[in-house]
This record gives sequence, C-alpha cells and structure tokens, in this order.
Amino acid sequence: MSIEPREQYWRVSVGRTFAALRYRNYRLWFVGQLISLLGTWMQITAQGFLVFELTQSTAYLGYVAFAAGIPPWIFMLYGGVVADRVSKRTVMMVTQACMMVLAGILAVITFLGVVQGWHIILLAFLTGIAGAFDAPARQALVVDLVDREDLSNAIALNSTLFNSATALGPAAAGLIYAWAGPGWCFVTNSASYLGILVALALMRLREAPPLRTGQTVGGEFREGLRYVYSQQNLRMLIGLMVVMSLFGMSFATLIPAWAVNILGGDATTNGFMQSARGLGALGGALLIASLGRFAFKGRLLTLASFLFPVTLLVFSTIRWEPLSLTVLALVGVAQIIVMNLSTTLIQILSPDAMRGRVMGMYSLSFFGFMPLGGLLAGSLAEHIGEPITVVLGGAAMLLFAIWLRLCIPGLSRLS
Repeated sequence: MSIEPREQYWRVSVGRTFAALRYRNYRLWFVGQLISLLGTWMQITAQGFLVFELTQSTAYLGYVAFAAGIPPWIFMLYGGVVADRVSKRTVMMVTQACMMVLAGILAVITFLGVVQGWHIILLAFLTGIAGAFDAPARQALVVDLVDREDLSNAIALNSTLFNSATALGPAAAGLIYAWAGPGWCFVTNSASYLGILVALALMRLREAPPLRTGQTVGGEFREGLRYVYSQQNLRMLIGLMVVMSLFGMSFATLIPAWAVNILGGDATTNGFMQSARGLGALGGALLIASLGRFAFKGRLLTLASFLFPVTLLVFSTIRWEPLSLTVLALVGVAQIIVMNLSTTLIQILSPDAMRGRVMGMYSLSFFGFMPLGGLLAGSLAEHIGEPITVVLGGAAMLLFAIWLRLCIPGLSRLS
C-alpha cells in the first residue's frame, strides 16, 4: 500500500475525491443509495408540510419526529448486536423492503383523501422500527465495500450521496407537492427502495463471518456498552452527536413552519430551504472527500463544531429568503463536516468485532436524540416562536463546543 507524503495530506485532490468508486460493490451501493435517498427526502419534505397543513401546529411536527424516534431507543442497540451476529446485507434487505411497504401505505391513504395526522404518526413509528435495525447494519457494511485505506473516502462519499439527495429531493418534493399533491411524493419514495434492494442483491461481498462468542445477546450488548464507556474518544464523539442532535439539528423540524410563518412562503419555499441546507452539506462532503488521507481530522472537526452553532445563530436573525437560503447552505456545510468526521473517526477507532455495536450506539445518538430534539423544538416554538427556539438550540451547541475544546483537548489531535 502506497502512502502519500505527509505534506500532501492537506491538499485538495479531485483524483482522490472519488477513490471509493473504483470498487464495484461500492458503485452499486452508491447508485442504489442515491435513488433510495432521493425518494426518502421527497417523503420527509412532503410529509412535514402535509402534517403542518393538516394540523397548523408546530408541536405536531415535533410529535411526528418523536414517534419516529421512539423505536431507536427500544431497538437500535439490539440492532447493533444483530449487525454483528447476522449478515448485514440480509438485515438491510428486510428493513428496506418493510420501509418500501410503509411508504406505499402512506401513498394509498393520501390518494384516497383519508390521511390524518395520527396515521402519519403511526407510520412514522413503524418506519422507525425498521430504521432502528437498518442503521447499524448500513453503517457497519461500508467497511466490507472497500479496502481499509479507502474507508474514510467511502464515508465521505456516503455523505456526498446523502446530501445530493438532501439537495435534490426536497426541491423536487416542493414542486411535485405544489403541482400534483403529496401522494405522488410518497409513491415515488416507495418505488425508490427498489434501487438499494437491487444493488444489495447484485453485490459480491466478502463479509466478515458472523460473531460467535458463546455469549447471550444481552451479554454481547453489555460488552459493547462497556467497551465504548472505556474509550474516552469514542465517548466524546458519541456525546458530540447527542448534543448536536438534541439542540443543533432539531431546527430542521421547524423548517415547514419557518417557510410559512417567518418567510411568508409555501410548500415550494419549504423545499428550497431543505435543498439549500442539502447543497451546503454536499459541498462540505465533497471537500472532505477531496482531502484524501488528511491528518487533521480532529482539528477540522473542532472548527466545524464551532461553525455550526454560529451559522445557526446567524440564520435565526434573517427574514429575507435569498439570504436565509445562503446561510442555510453554510449551516449545511458545518453540519456535514461534524457528522462526517465523527463517523470516520468512530469507524477508525472501532475494532471489527465491535463495529456493529459501536455503530448502533453512534446511530442512536442521532436517530434517538434528534426526534427528542424535534419534539422539544416543536413544543418550544409553539410557545416562544421559531426564531428564539433556534437561538436557544444554537447557544446550547456553542457552549458544548467550548467545553469540549477546553476539557477534552485530545479530541482535536485525532487524525
């Protein structure tokens, strides 16, 4: 394996940006995930605006987010154990098929004109159950798709495809919603799951053999918890994601209400706001991918952990749509740098035998806490308004970033 000279680590390289796409399995994964995620973001955007139209309540937006967030608390850590014990591809094919059916049900009841808020809450809960088993397997599968030296590039490209979908899906959903109604967004999402199902079926994988420790599921679960607790860097990286999910990213729950109440817009405005954040995140992910095997991941993560709340605070003060979209793009850049580098460092720090369980805990840090943050943000916005709610979240995130820099300086030295 050739190692690039250390002085080259910091340089942006277009040639290094797409290194993981040299692998056939990763190419299948990339295309399948992109198709599926485009549909997912169309549904997320249309579902949020439909809920707001049906209820005219920011609190109800939080209820839907909270319903989706209950299953990770119940099942996701167990899902991490399952990812270590069972073929990750098999787990994903089952969970993706379940989510395809649930999206189809939402499309049908929307077309029939009988959809109500509680239907969306119930379907969000059921989708959350599937997602609780899907996320650890999906995160842990990446290491089986590329050689280890290209793992960080693959993770960066995962963020790129996620945010390409974040940029394109909401804008498409806003236009389709305005022209044809939300049902077509939901049926498109249901069909899009075929992309990842076909990709998984076509892969030729050499997965690590399933874990055989002789322990019970409960014993393996406790072993994973003890391991993460014993590793300070893992604890702090997961803690950073908990705080970011609870106080930072919860502002996304308010975007449908922000589009209407603050900017005086409609479904199209909602889609453009979601897409602006996604475009910024896409740019941030491409930047990280282009850096290659750079040796200052901890320092860049620390910088982004400050940049994210600062841009969020600036966004809270703006009432002009073009400038709001511009600042939202910067929010997206900082957000994806934090998430991408946290994921990369956790993958690097995790031993293979523990990867599913560690990624289960990491996945819980945003799939579990982000809905709690959404519920908190929605309830606060109902009483004190959307702008002050965003200010409070940004301030909490900024205080944690300051504490992390002062009290855990070793985190910034990770490479």
